[in-house]
Amino acid sequence: AMVLLSEMKKLDEHHLPAGVCLFDANWHQGVIGILASRIKDQLHRPVIAFAPAGKNEIKGSARSIPGVHIRDVLSDIAALHPKLLSKFGGHAMAAGMSLKMHDYPPFALAFDALVSKRLLTLDLEQKIHSDGELTEKEMTIEFAELLQNAGTWGQEFPEPVFDGVFDVIQSRIVGQRHLKLVLRKPSGDLLIDAIAFYVDKPENWLGLRHIKAAYKLDINEFRGNRSVQFIVQYLEKIT
Repeated sequence: AMVLLSEMKKLDEHHLPAGVCLFDANWHQGVIGILASRIKDQLHRPVIAFAPAGKNEIKGSARSIPGVHIRDVLSDIAALHPKLLSKFGGHAMAAGMSLKMHDYPPFALAFDALVSKRLLTLDLEQKIHSDGELTEKEMTIEFAELLQNAGTWGQEFPEPVFDGVFDVIQSRIVGQRHLKLVLRKPSGDLLIDAIAFYVDKPENWLGLRHIKAAYKLDINEFRGNRSVQFIVQYLEKIT
């Protein structure tokens, strides 16, 4: 999937479909939601990732961007092409669906066409809306849990994103182009783990001393231990 994503990102924006459909016979239904979300974040457009679901059938998981109500798109496809979708359901930002394998090509074309009608060029540009900076006293498991339990996040109520300038204490590449960081606020004492997924040319971010980051506050659970971590949405070099 990441090789395919890398190739797609090399294309001129005008050659990328407005609505992206991807299928791989080796993908598992348990990961396509995460996959669609990650690719959506990279390409800044609605994405559906499909995996096999039995004989001649595939299931898809969709993730959208602000401005495109993904369930409404699927409803329009079902109205215009009644035989394409076996079933579907969801809400503004996420949805699931089933269809026959031989219906995948016409579905992908229909999805792209209907998403195109809903999008302006500006909608395809990445926008980060920040809720401001957090103090060290707010970078806690308790506050992260409070955010997680605050309600259902969606198109009208996006999950909070914070930003700040940080000293980079450690940086390394993990897995397939993920960037693992240890950060500290300038003149601060608290060390915070951070991870940025699927970074383009992550080696360019190694060795930096200072960065600006937009992030979601998260909890990392590993071998029974829990700690606060940042899920990085945006990075900017500071020289």
